[in-house]
Amino acid sequence: MAEAESCGCKGIRSCFICEGRKSDAGYKTAESSQPTIYTYCSECCIAFQETSTRHPEHHSNSMPFKGITILQDFISKEEEDLLQDHIYKAPFVLSQSGRRKQDFGPKVNFKKKKLRADKFSGLPSYAKFLYDRMQTHPELSDFLPVELCNLEYCADRGAAIDPHFDDFWLWGERLVTVNLLSDSLLSFTSDALPLVEVHVPLFRRSLIVVRGDARNVWKHGIHRHHITGTRIATTLRELTPEFLEGGERAEEGRSLLDVALRFQGISVAES
Repeated sequence: MAEAESCGCKGIRSCFICEGRKSDAGYKTAESSQPTIYTYCSECCIAFQETSTRHPEHHSNSMPFKGITILQDFISKEEEDLLQDHIYKAPFVLSQSGRRKQDFGPKVNFKKKKLRADKFSGLPSYAKFLYDRMQTHPELSDFLPVELCNLEYCADRGAAIDPHFDDFWLWGERLVTVNLLSDSLLSFTSDALPLVEVHVPLFRRSLIVVRGDARNVWKHGIHRHHITGTRIATTLRELTPEFLEGGERAEEGRSLLDVALRFQGISVAES
C-alpha cells in the first residue's frame, strides 16, 4: 500500500519509515534519563513501583494515582470484530510518529480557538452501541461525545505518541478510549516529578476513562516499545462547560451535539 511507504511525521517526530529502520532493535535511551517506573493496578487504583503487578500480590513502594477508571471487557470479541470491520471500511490519513487516523469531529484551530463545523456530519453509526453502553455506567451516564478519533498504531511502523495534554479549551474533563486489537500501556509523566513514570494498562476490548489529576496534571503518551502488534484506540471527547448550557458558546455546543449524536457521520478524510 502507498500509505505504508510514506509517513506523516513532522518536526522532531519520527517513525521507523522515515528513520529507515525496520525495528526497535538496539534502541536505548540514555541511562541518566531512565525514570522510576510505577505500574497502575486497576483493582487497587494505586500505582506500585514495579514493571508489572499482579493483584493482590504487591510488595513494592506505592503512590496514589487518581483519575483512572478501567472497564475491562467493555465489548465482546464479536463486537470488536464488528468495529474493526466498520473502521477499516473508511480511509485513514497519515499522522505523526507512525500512526494513521480517522477523525469524526469539527475542524479545530486550537491556537486561535476557532472551529468549523460545515463538514462535520456526526459520529459514525457504529459508535451508537458504544454510546448506549456508556450511558449504563454511573461515571459516564452524562457523557455526551462530540468527537471520535480512531488512531491506528502498528509495531512495524514504530508507532507512538509523545507525552501531551489533550486540549483544555474545547475538550472537556473526561477522555474516553476503547482499546481494540491488542494490549498496550498508557504512560503518564509530570513536570513536577520528572524522574517518575506511571504505566496504566490498556487491556484489549477495555474502556478507559482519564480525568482529574490523570487528565490535568499528568501528560499521557504511548512508547513505541509498548506497541506489540496492531492497536486501534477509539477515543471519544466531550465539550468543556464553555460550550454547554450556561456557557458563553452554549448555542454552538448544542448545534455540535445535535449533529454528533445523530450517528450518521463520515470521517474527515471521506468528506
